Amino acid sequence: MAVSFSVEGAIGTITLDKPPANSYDLEYIQELAAAVEAAAGDDAVKVVLVRSASEKFFCAGADIKAFQAGPHDRNMAMIESSHRALSSIAQIPKIFIAEINGHALGGGLEIPLACDFRFAAEGEYRLGTPEATLGLLPGNGGTQRMTRLIGRSHALDLMITGRTVTPAEALELGLVDRVFPAAELHEQTLDYAGKLAAGATKAIGNIKLAVNGGIDDGLEGGLALERELVEELFQSGDGQEGLAAFAEKRQPVFTGA
Repeated sequence: MAVSFSVEGAIGTITLDKPPANSYDLEYIQELAAAVEAAAGDDAVKVVLVRSASEKFFCAGADIKAFQAGPHDRNMAMIESSHRALSSIAQIPKIFIAEINGHALGGGLEIPLACDFRFAAEGEYRLGTPEATLGLLPGNGGTQRMTRLIGRSHALDLMITGRTVTPAEALELGLVDRVFPAAELHEQTLDYAGKLAAGATKAIGNIKLAVNGGIDDGLEGGLALERELVEELFQSGDGQEGLAAFAEKRQPVFTGA
C-alpha cells in the first residue's frame, strides 16, 4: 500500500510510502482517505501524525505522467477525492500534525496544509506549489488553505511564481510551525503529540472544531458553535474532572470522555 495507518498507544500515524517520491494518483488518494477515516474512527487515537517513509521526500505531489495520461474524468476524480479527504481533517476533533522531513511540493504540500500543525526538519529541501509553471494551479486546496494560513500577498506570490522555499523560509512565512534538527524531528513531534494525547483531548478537539467553525462561518456562527461546544464540555467527564481537580488542588486525570 502507498498509504498506511498504524497505532501506538494514543498516537496514530499515517505513513506515505510510494517510492521514490511519494507522487500520488487516484488510488493513492483513496488510500489516504481510508487512512484518515480510520484515524477518525479509532477512539483510542487522540493525535494523528502524517509522515513519510522516504528520507528525501515528504511528497512530490501528483504523478505528472498519470495526469498527462488522463483521462480528464479520472484526473478530476482524483481532485474531488483529495478535496473530500483533506477537508474532512478539519472536522475531526483530533489534532493532525504533518511531520515534514523532505521535499513537499504541489499537492505534496497541500497535504500538510490540511493538517493542524506542520513540523519540519532543518535542511535545504524545498516546500512550495509550482503548479503555475505547468500551466495549472494548486488544486488540492492550496489556493484556499495557504491563503488562510500565511495571508493573501505571501500566498499569491508563492503560487503565481511557483517559487519554492527552504524550511527556514517556510517558518518565517508561517508556512510551518516548528523547525527542528533533522535527527530530532520525529522525537520532538512525538513529544508534542504525547503531551496533547495525555491532556484534555475532548476539550482540545472541541477547541479545534470551534476555531475551524469560526473561520468558515464568520464571527456570529463561530460564537454559536462555541456556546454549543462549551456546553458539551461542561457536561463531559473531562470537564467535570478538570473543575473538581482545580477545586481540590490536585492534578486532573483526563480520559477523553
